[in-house]
Amino acid sequence: MPDLTASCLPDDAAHATLVGRVWRPDVAGPSVVAVRNGNLIDVTHRFPTVRDLCETSNPAASLAAADGEPIATLEAVLANTSPETRDAGKPWLLTPIDLQAIKAAGVTFVISMLERVIEERARGDLNAAAAIRAEVTRLVGDDLAKLRPGSPEAARLKQVLIDQGAWSQYLEVGIGPDAEIFTKSQPMAAVGTGADAGIHPNSSWNNPEPEVVLAVSSDGRIVGATLGNDVNLRDIEGRSALLLGKAKDNNASCAIGPFLRLFDSHFSLDDIRSMTVSLTVAGEDGFTLNGSSSIAMISRDPADLVAQMVNAHHRYPDGAVLFLGTMFAPVKDRDFQGQGFTHKTNDIVTIAAPKLGRLTNRMRPTDQCEPWSFGAGALMRNLARRGLLG
Repeated sequence: MPDLTASCLPDDAAHATLVGRVWRPDVAGPSVVAVRNGNLIDVTHRFPTVRDLCETSNPAASLAAADGEPIATLEAVLANTSPETRDAGKPWLLTPIDLQAIKAAGVTFVISMLERVIEERARGDLNAAAAIRAEVTRLVGDDLAKLRPGSPEAARLKQVLIDQGAWSQYLEVGIGPDAEIFTKSQPMAAVGTGADAGIHPNSSWNNPEPEVVLAVSSDGRIVGATLGNDVNLRDIEGRSALLLGKAKDNNASCAIGPFLRLFDSHFSLDDIRSMTVSLTVAGEDGFTLNGSSSIAMISRDPADLVAQMVNAHHRYPDGAVLFLGTMFAPVKDRDFQGQGFTHKTNDIVTIAAPKLGRLTNRMRPTDQCEPWSFGAGALMRNLARRGLLG
């Protein structure tokens, strides 16, 4: 793994209200930490979970007012986070969420929508993708950014595509009235920066998805944001949308971090709306891939996506986090002309945004990543033993 210490924090870290989680071997469990002046301060006695912090009326102010116990410097904890070099007797960094549901919005960008149509029509065959890509672009075009989902114009386009036999379930959620909101992973199952992220070994066509992840309280308030990698198995989902769970929810296949930045006077949803998320993939074979995703190009406003996730019909008593989707579509050839990109073992993926920092993970087969074994039940028992549950 590369050095994580120099580039983990937001560029304006001095003005950022950052919360994270650290595994503490001395208590055999996780602690909620505030990032202050390069140090990690344990505030678990005030907020046993990040969920509890996000449920307060003003999470940023609540965290700023919380006293706590210094654990270690951020530099020391990051240096001990990689599973390759970790000293199990010292703290390491975890993903900055815990009990929240982990949800994702799909097909929220035009480019992503077209690529999903291509996956569906190729039925997981990457050899057929290039020809289908050209056909779909001819029928649909590649400049639908101004088309509002659910609008009369979108309905007319839908009818044209149906008449031409080119309609797709991905176009339905891309330009129809209802967003695709799905379960990406289970509470407590995501990995953080520095950890290995998983690709199922049955997949031969896959890619990272660099995204902003919103933190949402149980009453629907958006309280902060972080970065995420919604790892995508293109061949498996392309065979059938009914395989979405198999394509998305695998061991270590959801990376979130490095820290959750809470909304305050220096950071708001408007910063998210204008944010560009960058991606770099570096392989042991010398291959590099660079890309980006601009939230300004999103088809549905983040607040609308959250409202479709949390409402009178969909309840999340522990809150939720929501991946906003990506416009990044990896079509750069890696091994053979026309076959595009797919991961190789030990690829290093870095997802970054100036106001959210950098999330870095090494890609490994899912069965070679650390197995997920510490769930919500284990967390509750651990906090009870520590006397932290009131």
